[in-house]
Amino acid sequence: MSDQKYMLEVKNLNLAFPLRVYKVSTIRDFFVSTLKNPMSLFKEQPFFHALKDINFKVSPGERIGLLGVNGAGKSTICRCISGFYTPPGGEIVRNGNVRALFESSLAMFPELSGRENLKVLADIFYDPEKHDIPKIIQESIEFSELKGFIDVPIKTYSKGMLLRLSLSLLSAVPADILILDEVFDGADEFFREKLATRIRNLIKNSGVVIFVSHQDHHLLEVCNRVLLINNGSIIFDGSPEESLKVYRQKFATVSDKEI
Repeated sequence: MSDQKYMLEVKNLNLAFPLRVYKVSTIRDFFVSTLKNPMSLFKEQPFFHALKDINFKVSPGERIGLLGVNGAGKSTICRCISGFYTPPGGEIVRNGNVRALFESSLAMFPELSGRENLKVLADIFYDPEKHDIPKIIQESIEFSELKGFIDVPIKTYSKGMLLRLSLSLLSAVPADILILDEVFDGADEFFREKLATRIRNLIKNSGVVIFVSHQDHHLLEVCNRVLLINNGSIIFDGSPEESLKVYRQKFATVSDKEI
């Protein structure tokens, strides 16, 4: 039974993806291989172990940073906690609702307008018994500043416009467990400043926060604890200052050391 003093418990989390490689040397080999054995075009490779025995607990009020080089497993952990991945190994105990802010195109439909997509997102992320959905949608439209584009199919939107649309809605109301995965990437300078103020209030009023960023100042500002991730494992768990120090020592490039 879960200890209720924790908002989030991640226990022995493991996740692996099978790798299949399409490989053929010449056009002649392609036809010969296809005729003899179509499946010979695919060579089974070892599994890629994205996460290995991830364990941590988050108490109310904690703001946890995830730090590591690209491909370390930070976003994969976020996707497991938010429920987008269902790992075959381990357990995730969530004592509250989870909201994750990452990919701007997540759960969106290109043929639908911005307004219609906001309605879809609101149905997914907000409980109509607890939230005033029409009010959230209208406030999100105003915050996004998309104006006349709000009723245009989002297939015409730029990456920055998609980000404005999704983050305006997902950042409207605090969550019990809030996940922020490099949410400022792609935003223009003026909207980024506006969004930063909104995100600070969201962080302040949410139960716990999982925060992914490569920016030192963001981690130092937001977090009171940082997990250093490498090759799908937690290799350090400490204060932001300690974790950043270990990160620089371990992952400094050769050129950095030479300088």
